Amino acid sequence: MFKTLREDIQTVFDKDPAARSVLEVLTCYPGLHALWMHRKAHWLWHHNLKLVGRILSHINRFLTGIEIHPGATIGRRFFIDHGAGVLIGETAEIGNDVLMYGGVVLGGTTLEKKKRHPTLGNGVEMGTGAIALGPITIGDGARIGAGSVVIKSVPPGVTVVGIPGRIVTKTEKPSMDLQHGRLPDPVAEAIRLVLKDQQQLEERLERLEKASGIPITRDELEEEKKVVEKDFSEGEEK
Repeated sequence: MFKTLREDIQTVFDKDPAARSVLEVLTCYPGLHALWMHRKAHWLWHHNLKLVGRILSHINRFLTGIEIHPGATIGRRFFIDHGAGVLIGETAEIGNDVLMYGGVVLGGTTLEKKKRHPTLGNGVEMGTGAIALGPITIGDGARIGAGSVVIKSVPPGVTVVGIPGRIVTKTEKPSMDLQHGRLPDPVAEAIRLVLKDQQQLEERLERLEKASGIPITRDELEEEKKVVEKDFSEGEEK
């Protein structure tokens, strides 16, 4: 037991550069407290003391702001960073070395009493506010970007962003370095391509009008479009 507790404490140091001392970790990390209380509730749940397990998980939520159903299965070296609002459902399964940020939801999509929550492989990282719904599988080393909603299974070693979640990159390096402010944006990329295509069409049309001697009239929305494109480009650079 003490070996497991030491491993949990070391995991906090490994995954949070803000951790400064063992005393600070023991007293100021609700994600760690929630994990320890869940282990007790999980033991009670699987020893036919389900009501007591549920009560303990309810106390856990009250004290930490993190809701973990006692039926959920969690592997080793699991860490919840800034865990307020985290919700992990009854049939969720979480592998080893998983990192999860605040607001993450592992939710169900059916009222039937069966497997209805996600399964997370080893080394998965869930960004702030990320949501995974249903009995899907998120493969080893996958990274789910902040605010993304995943409703389909995800292969190992990819980055997923957006609503619904889309695969945007594959990676061969460890997953514990997700840069939340530098994630690819597939929607923005699609808009960029549409704007570029429209500009090329307008240039071709202008050349045809000149060649045909047709007077060229400026679009009254031209100035507004330039302002929008400028604001869009500045937003991408920040």
